[in-house]
Amino acid sequence: MSIISYIKETKGEMSHVNWPTKRQSMVFSLVVIIISVLTAFFLGLFDFIFSRILNLFI
Repeated sequence: MSIISYIKETKGEMSHVNWPTKRQSMVFSLVVIIISVLTAFFLGLFDFIFSRILNLFI
């Protein structure tokens, strides 16, 4: 396969892609940020609890 045919086929495939709107991108980004913060809080809370429990035995 030549590079020219590869580029033509790639361009044709990219026309089939359903790109998200600006609003959808912003909402999805916000969801990822919120889930990341909640996960960090959750893991931090358990780390704090387990380190306190471990300090009781040491």
